[in-house]
Amino acid sequence: MPQHPDEGTERTRPSVAAALAATELAAAGVGPARTEAELLVAYVLGVRRGALALADPLTPGQLARLRNLVDRRSRHEPLQHLLGTAAFRHLELAVGPGVFVPRPETELLAGWGIAQARRVGRAEPGGAELAGETGPAIPAADRQPGPAIVVDLCSGTGAIALAVADEVPGVRVFAVERAAPALAWLRRNAGERAGAGDPPIEVVAGDVADPSLLGDLAGRVDVLLCNPPYVPDGTAVPPEVAAHDPADAVFGGPDGLAVIRFVLARAARLLRPGGALGIEHDDTHGTVVPDLLRADGRFVDIADHPDLVGRPRFATARRAGATA
Repeated sequence: MPQHPDEGTERTRPSVAAALAATELAAAGVGPARTEAELLVAYVLGVRRGALALADPLTPGQLARLRNLVDRRSRHEPLQHLLGTAAFRHLELAVGPGVFVPRPETELLAGWGIAQARRVGRAEPGGAELAGETGPAIPAADRQPGPAIVVDLCSGTGAIALAVADEVPGVRVFAVERAAPALAWLRRNAGERAGAGDPPIEVVAGDVADPSLLGDLAGRVDVLLCNPPYVPDGTAVPPEVAAHDPADAVFGGPDGLAVIRFVLARAARLLRPGGALGIEHDDTHGTVVPDLLRADGRFVDIADHPDLVGRPRFATARRAGATA
């Protein structure tokens, strides 16, 4: 990041630092450049982005640190790795090398799952009904005693699982992850959120390909959610993904469906009758994944949902066998 004449020799105003950083990021093809530049300046200053106008100028040491961060971001190191966190719904989650960075579009799947867990009608002590935006509560004949049970497969950072625990009172959440590096981030985030006062989740080291996964929950799960690796092998991805996200958290085999097929099998076994399934998929899978659900024969109420820019992004269904 070049020196600006207005920087002087002592302190640099945040607006000047952000403008210089944005210019360099834009030249490297990183965007939105101004937003990311302001986030980096705020990070270096230890303030929120919205407080930059009132923040003290950067010291020479802080400016040197900012220059290093801008250089790394210009080489397409993920912004979230530089900041050490990723925002997800109402949470800030620790991220870094070895774990997939949660994306904004996955917040839609999480929100759908949260609404389903609320609909169960037994997520609060005493079984109080919690109406969700997607319909009435689950019929009493299809409920089980105890808290609602939600499973998050291929959990990664724990973003979906922790969002559910944060937003659904009294829920019991299981977060399943196979990869050891990601599992470490998941356990860290689960511990930090519990330490902050959120309801604890149950972290499980397991593989979605294992038919015996969560065997003691067979037929008892109310909501099963998953953001699996689903990009078809060989697909071109942004440099931040190619160089920094774990390949086994991104790519899902030649057609992108290898892990999704395992997820459907696990969901059919784990969900109770009427239990809800939500699974994220590639934007080329808007008809393929619903067709897989129909062909399986154990799911009903199958639908697909768009992401923030209107592309097909996640499929939903219910386990057949619910009381009419």
